[in-house]
Amino acid sequence: MVLSGLMVKRLQKKAKKTQHFNQILLGFYLCGRMISEVIQTDLCIVGAGPVGLFAVFEAGLLKMRCHLVDALPQVGGQLSEIYPKKPIYDIPGYPSILAGELVTNLMEQIAPFKPGFTLGERVEQLNKTETGYQVITSAGTEIQCKAVVIAGGLGCFEPRKPSIANLEAFEGKGVAYMVLDPEKFRNKKVVLAGGGDSALDWAIFLADVCSELTLIHRSGTFRGAPESAEKVFELAKEGKLRLVLNAEVKSVQGSNHLEGLTVSEADQESDHHIQTDYFIPLFGLTPKLGPIADWGLNIDKNAILVNTEDYSTNVPGIYAIGDINTYPGKLKLILCGFHEAALMAQSAFARVFPEQKLSFKYTTVNGVNAF
Repeated sequence: MVLSGLMVKRLQKKAKKTQHFNQILLGFYLCGRMISEVIQTDLCIVGAGPVGLFAVFEAGLLKMRCHLVDALPQVGGQLSEIYPKKPIYDIPGYPSILAGELVTNLMEQIAPFKPGFTLGERVEQLNKTETGYQVITSAGTEIQCKAVVIAGGLGCFEPRKPSIANLEAFEGKGVAYMVLDPEKFRNKKVVLAGGGDSALDWAIFLADVCSELTLIHRSGTFRGAPESAEKVFELAKEGKLRLVLNAEVKSVQGSNHLEGLTVSEADQESDHHIQTDYFIPLFGLTPKLGPIADWGLNIDKNAILVNTEDYSTNVPGIYAIGDINTYPGKLKLILCGFHEAALMAQSAFARVFPEQKLSFKYTTVNGVNAF
C-alpha cells in the first residue's frame, strides 16, 4: 500500500495555499507502509469517500479514533476516481468546488485526528468479538474495532474489465486495473488503455517513470479534462509517450508473465504487436455491494436499511451512512451523508465509551482538539 503519487501532487498544490502539507499527510501515515500488526481502533469506517472522511471529523470531535478501509488506491471514492475535476454546487459555503479539491479539504480537516488508512484492499470478513468486531481485508489486514461504519457509497467499486482474449490469465502477472504503486513500473514498458481522467492522469504521471509508455484509446478524442488531454498530446510530441488512437487491444500474450499485446487500429488493414511488461486498462469502475451483502444486514435493492435516529442497521454496532443506505425520503447527496455521519457519531460514542455521558457542545465552544 502506497500513497498515490497523484494524490500527493494534488495535496502539494493545496499545500501551497494552506502551508499545512505535513499535517495533511498525517492522515496518510498508515498508507505508506505495509501493515503486519493487528490494527486497534474505535471505529472502522468501510469506505474513504467524502462521507467516510467527514465521519472521521465528527468522531474525532468526540475523541473516537478511526481507521478507514477502501478498495480504491486513494481516498475520495467517486470524487477522486471518476470526476476529480468536475464542479460540485451543493456543498454549503462553496458556491462551486471541484470534487478533487473537496477531498483535499476534507483530508486537511481530519488531519488533527490522525486517522489510519488501508487502501487498495477490500473488506472481506466481519466477525463479532467480545469488545466489538474483527474486520479482515482481502490482503489479510486485521482491524479490531468497537463499531463498524459502512460508508461505501454505491458499494465496493470494482474495475470494468474489457473483453480481451486471455486477459484474466495474466491478472497479477502483468495485467492490473489500478495503479497502486507507481514505482513498480519504473524503467518498465507499460501500456495504458482508456480515455477518461484516470487514464490521462496516469499517462502524465508515468511518462517520467516508465522506460516506454503507450496510451491506447478507441477514439480520437478524450473524455477527460481538456488540460490533461492537451498535456498528453504535448508529451507525445516530445516523445515521452506513444499515443495510439482509434484503436483497441484485441489480445494479450506471454508465458509466465505478460510479454505483449495485439492492437487493432481503425485505419490499418492488419493488427500489430506491441511488446510490454505491463498492461493497465483504465475503463472506469462499477459498484457492487460485495461481501457486505453477507453480513446479515437488512438489504433493500442493494442498499442497507437504517434507523434514521442514528443511522444504525439491524445489527448492533454496525452503522451505514451515505449513498449505501436507504430509508423513507432518502436523498443521495453528499451533504445528506455529512448529516448522517454527525448523528452516527453521537450514537457510536455510547458504544465506544459506555461509562461516559455525552455532553454535546458546538465547535465554536470547544474548538478542534487534536489527538
